[in-house]
Amino acid sequence: MKIALITDAWKPQINGVVTTLVELVLELEKLGHQVEVIHPGLFKTRPCPGYAGIDLAIRPKKLLGQKLDALQPDAIHVATEGPLGWAARGYCIRHGLSFTTAFHTKFPEILNAALKIPLSWGYALFRHFHKASAGVMVPTDGVLRMLEQRGFRHLRSWTHGVDTRLFAFQPQPRLYAPLGTLARPVSLFVGRVSYEKNIAAFLDLDIPGTKLVCGVGPLEASLKERYPQVRWLGVLPREELARVYAAADVFVFPSKSETFGLVMLEAMASGTPVAAYPVDGPLEVLGTQDGRSQGGVLHADLRQACLAALAVPRHEARARSLEFSWTHAARLFEGHLVAARRSIGSQRLAADALTGQRL
Repeated sequence: MKIALITDAWKPQINGVVTTLVELVLELEKLGHQVEVIHPGLFKTRPCPGYAGIDLAIRPKKLLGQKLDALQPDAIHVATEGPLGWAARGYCIRHGLSFTTAFHTKFPEILNAALKIPLSWGYALFRHFHKASAGVMVPTDGVLRMLEQRGFRHLRSWTHGVDTRLFAFQPQPRLYAPLGTLARPVSLFVGRVSYEKNIAAFLDLDIPGTKLVCGVGPLEASLKERYPQVRWLGVLPREELARVYAAADVFVFPSKSETFGLVMLEAMASGTPVAAYPVDGPLEVLGTQDGRSQGGVLHADLRQACLAALAVPRHEARARSLEFSWTHAARLFEGHLVAARRSIGSQRLAADALTGQRL
């Protein structure tokens, strides 16, 4: 099957959405699909205001239309709600094509935190964006229920995975040579240093040991000044990031506005237990069994979660991560796709996705 994947988030950007889409494309190609990614690098771009390192396509409508005209895809997936996403949505509507979308990021919360735009306004805009979609893929049940309550339709349960070979299990925290010997326990945060991550909740914690932050973002300069005792690592190659995960005693995830939180799975695959709030994302990633979280600790008091997570056996964190795979995520994605042109037959596309036959 020839799949067009349109996304405003792609390499060289570094974030969970990019990681998800890169892994998804690799798995879909293993399943025999031809995936054409239409991304900002194919267009003239400008930096996203307030988000250094994220470039957005400028007036992509005409060129995107030419690319889709030439491609004639069997299925179209619009992954993001940025300029390319809106252009692709418009193209599909004008040409009477069916398409799917995904809800990767709670942008209304980001807009509210950064610009004080009311949540109701943000969700009204996003509800309009996804209204024409034949299927909106959502990575957690909690977010799916929230979107249902806000009037979104055609929602489809999806999930994410983790590369358990890259993020290899370490039964004990390892020394990370570039930083030398650190006071234990080592508490780690990985992610964009941005408004929606609630990172100050981690940096303000009164806990022993060393705090590490790996990532960059619009709040980085001000937070470095406020928290000089924190070790700031910036952005690292993924192979190096795996070593940092393996060096930590606990991974702290302070965000309350994530749709998933892929970094938690990467930490857990390394054996590092997670401390987080009991909210969407962590609730899905850690789950519960016999009344307790798996691979970490969820608590409304983040400090208590951090201290308790130190007692979680590292093999339990690893075991929980093994329940997520990119192969499974790709097959779910494949099953949610729809035929772009109804003349192809949506039932045929669905049947092909399930049986492994290819258009």
